Amino acid sequence: MSERFFSAKKLAVMGVLTALSLITFLIENLFPPLFIPGAKLGLANAFSFIALIVYSPVEAFIIVGVRTLLGAVFAGNLSAVMYSFTGGVISMALSSVLLYCVHPKISVISVSVVAAAFHNLTQNAVFVLISSTPLAFSYAPYLMLLGVLSGAFVGAAVTLIIKRVPTDMLTRVLGVKGKSD
Repeated sequence: MSERFFSAKKLAVMGVLTALSLITFLIENLFPPLFIPGAKLGLANAFSFIALIVYSPVEAFIIVGVRTLLGAVFAGNLSAVMYSFTGGVISMALSSVLLYCVHPKISVISVSVVAAAFHNLTQNAVFVLISSTPLAFSYAPYLMLLGVLSGAFVGAAVTLIIKRVPTDMLTRVLGVKGKSD
């Protein structure tokens, strides 16, 4: 491993991003689902997406994994790890490919929309596989629509944060040069 993975500053920033993601997840978990059982806006994903943009996929995957595990423990729903972790890993992998291979031909918001839609579809597929309930796939169109809406919202928020936070602050706090859309 390179020295950058052991930087105290980077670990501290990753800890803050993970904590913000976890707190956002727990607050969002207090509200009722959006239209479909279990459906949430997914605001916690903004912090792993920021890590993907300013660092790399490795840091983003670490934040997704830690937030998913701690979120399930704190929310008292360990079975949710199967859904959240699988959806998070698939959507982060897709975000990584799109961000590093296709961006800037497509926007950060577009990457977020695609990732959110696939996150929802992955969770739906895991539910169908575990419960042996193929009828649950009838939720897929609604989950795609919610994924588009939530992905657009999260992507817009991340874009605003990355563009509005001064580059010198990103360099000082995160230890990286600011990237934008």
